[in-house]
Amino acid sequence: MPYFKVAALVAAFAFSRVSNAAGLDDLKQFLTQTKAAKSRFSQTVVGRNGKTTQKASGTFVFQRPGKFRFVYEQPYAQIIVGDGQKLWTWDKDLNQVTVKPVTQALGATPAALLTGDGQLERNFVLKDAGQSDGIAWVEATPKQQDAGFDRVRIGFEGGHLRGMEVRDNFGQTTLIQFSNFEANPALDASEFRFTPPKGADVVGE
Repeated sequence: MPYFKVAALVAAFAFSRVSNAAGLDDLKQFLTQTKAAKSRFSQTVVGRNGKTTQKASGTFVFQRPGKFRFVYEQPYAQIIVGDGQKLWTWDKDLNQVTVKPVTQALGATPAALLTGDGQLERNFVLKDAGQSDGIAWVEATPKQQDAGFDRVRIGFEGGHLRGMEVRDNFGQTTLIQFSNFEANPALDASEFRFTPPKGADVVGE
């Protein structure tokens, strides 16, 4: 199952007159000015009891609209590729590939907030969520009742993406921190192509 929950993947912050629009302004700037990016990420999953249940890390690149590549390095290898038409997920240990239409897989998902066409109001209700430690947050609530998660918080610092928090319908929270973020780098088209490895079991195509 993809760590980032593509088919599906805390405290209250004080508001001030100065920072009320900071998060939404950063999000709008991100959507209009960042057409592609690459970054490292670390991911922690916290259960509803507050205990950490999973940790992972890897690299992430995207190019709008709908093209992205997650490479999970720890705790085990997994690759998730959106090529603009299909979503490919490869589990190295199982040597199994699942594939589905990328439009069906994205829609009102957390990944759509970063890699979609920028028309977020179609699928999300957006609002500022204040600032903490220099990071301005935006909260996105899906309009679809069957989205699989309650809300997403996206954090920006100086206009750069710094983190995401995804709370699912079971009270589980996925925390993602981005580091070494580079906006609009030169990306090779091969980043967004995926060919199933020899002998892999392909499901869903």
